[in-house]
Amino acid sequence: MKWRLEIDARAAKELRTFPADIKARILRIGELLTEFGPENVGQPHVRHLKDKLWEIRASGRDGIGRALYFITEGRRIVILSVFIKKTRKAPDRETAKAIKRMLDHG
Repeated sequence: MKWRLEIDARAAKELRTFPADIKARILRIGELLTEFGPENVGQPHVRHLKDKLWEIRASGRDGIGRALYFITEGRRIVILSVFIKKTRKAPDRETAKAIKRMLDHG
């Protein structure tokens, strides 16, 4: 069974505001996750944050973007939140937002 990438509607809305190069990079890494499986894609593309939460790491001319995601039943990878990174570590509010959205997905 193939992996499937889903983007939470709220994250999709956030992603539409991103610079084109960062958005394209996030989506390309999402394609790698579905093509090869999350267990076969590692740093520098993705990194484990905590518990079930992972991040896609994308950089471009206009900055550094992150997409927080989790893996759920049915071989689904769900992007929960995206943001432009301005500090060394993911802001706690972004992590908390992603965890809340993850709970919405069951």
